[in-house]
Amino acid sequence: MSTSVAVEHVFAHARLELARRERAVPFREIKAASRDCAPARDGLAALLEGGCSVIPEIKRHSPGQGRLRDLDTKAAGVLAAELEEAGAGMLAVQTEPHRFAGSLEDLAAVSAAVAVPVMVRDLIFDPYQIHEARVHGADVIPLIADYLDADRLAALVDRAASLGMTPMVEARTYPALERALAAGAEVVGVDARDPVTGEVDRGLLAEITTGLPESVARVALSGVRSARDVLAYASAGADAVVVGQTVMTDEDPAACVRTLSAAGNHPACPRRVTAR
Repeated sequence: MSTSVAVEHVFAHARLELARRERAVPFREIKAASRDCAPARDGLAALLEGGCSVIPEIKRHSPGQGRLRDLDTKAAGVLAAELEEAGAGMLAVQTEPHRFAGSLEDLAAVSAAVAVPVMVRDLIFDPYQIHEARVHGADVIPLIADYLDADRLAALVDRAASLGMTPMVEARTYPALERALAAGAEVVGVDARDPVTGEVDRGLLAEITTGLPESVARVALSGVRSARDVLAYASAGADAVVVGQTVMTDEDPAACVRTLSAAGNHPACPRRVTAR
């Protein structure tokens, strides 16, 4: 695992926060609780339904942009239901508390408010976090291949799958994409935003996923500002796009999602050649 100083600082905070939560609820307890949850919703099936679905990311704050929207936990659930009604194929929820002002309570509120699958958005590197996310209603779990060695990545993919969850392995390089496939990932995410510089490269998805097996779902993260961007990502092979800032800063988030979803479901929108 190779990380920059900035990313290692984020990891340090995440490890401290994880240790705090594990002291409050030991691993054995959170693991048992996750096994008693209702079955996870099928994230992979939702991604392969056709067209390019929109996954709004509910978050209050962004490290680069500051405050995005004032929401308490109850309001997050209400907003999620509105976005589902507007056409969201899945919801994403930021749970990281320090940089994004998120919480696991937000995740639980959103999961309880919608019928579509819910993706947790956080830095996941430990089995505890996977069981914890399942307890709070997550159906899809993100794993960043660039930050995890091959053995740890494969173990976390297996752990998520054992709970009926859909692992989405994020990759920004060819070696990371190869590790994702070797770990058995059926969903690959490509974040257009560089985690260190913040620069957005919308061409990265097409660049590193060309030749990817058709059975693997592709999710584009970052860089969606308009319906045109949804269509461009779909043309590059995306089955879905995660949209955070554009939705959360819009005066009418539901109307924004409705417009983006209409583009992703338009007959002219490129679609995958084969279905799983």
